[in-house]
Amino acid sequence: MRMQRNLRLLGALLALALFVAACGDDDAETTAGDDPATEEAAGDGGTIEIGMIPWDEDIAVTHLWTHILEEQGYTVETTQLDAAPTFQGLAAGDLDVFLDAWLPSTHEDYWDEYGDELEDLGTWYDQGTLNLAVPSYVDVDTIGDLAGQAEMFDGQIIGIEPGAGLTRVTREEAMPGYGLEGYTLVEGSTPAMLAELERALDNEEPVVVTLWHPHWAYAAYDIKDLEDPDGLMGGAEELHAVARSGFSEEFPEVAEWFGSFELTDDQLASLEDLMFNTYDSGQEAEAVDEWLQDEANADVVESWIS
Repeated sequence: MRMQRNLRLLGALLALALFVAACGDDDAETTAGDDPATEEAAGDGGTIEIGMIPWDEDIAVTHLWTHILEEQGYTVETTQLDAAPTFQGLAAGDLDVFLDAWLPSTHEDYWDEYGDELEDLGTWYDQGTLNLAVPSYVDVDTIGDLAGQAEMFDGQIIGIEPGAGLTRVTREEAMPGYGLEGYTLVEGSTPAMLAELERALDNEEPVVVTLWHPHWAYAAYDIKDLEDPDGLMGGAEELHAVARSGFSEEFPEVAEWFGSFELTDDQLASLEDLMFNTYDSGQEAEAVDEWLQDEANADVVESWIS
């Protein structure tokens, strides 16, 4: 009899659990159906694949736009590549968008090869520069001053990714143009370059690195750009959002948003500072969330998409 009572109690509890679950499902379905924002959050806008190169400003704005697009109901997938496969992926239609095309010089080769198959969605920053930089305590002021002083720098200019336009310009234009015999351009990665810069600064040692504006390193470290009197590193460049052919037709609203996208030095610097100095790798979304807590930043984003 005790077993029968236990079985009846268990049956009652199971029935109650099923009833509660059913009510919960009904409520959830009603809420999702009645709230357009919930439907958008589910990713009904479609999937957008963004190619990203390991340059800090691109990492920052890619995560910013991932947040914006997901808030607007799109599913976003990101793939980190070097510049060459990024442009190749766009031209082949394997990627939808790339937010860090440096024109007219840095990515000139890729634009010449693939530009006819791509869409230029607009310029979001127009003061990009390529530079060689040293700690402020190093007694050189121009790129030409490096000539004959290779021993001071262990014969090395610390560079970034092999496929970067900055690497090509340094190797093919600045080094031969300024007679930097005895130097080797060390090709590696942006994080490795920054680590070597920080190590040298901590030990007050001389080092010369390839760097660019905009970059948070200029606010974080006591460094200076070497003057480029012959202009071999190129003039100020524009940072463009570019897309595969047909993107604007498939995603007209998003293409319009990218066309309105624009950041100032201060806005970009504050985003990068949070992303790379306050939060750890893997916490980029948290950095974006904090950046958007500033009402001025939130208003800027709203101006792009409204």
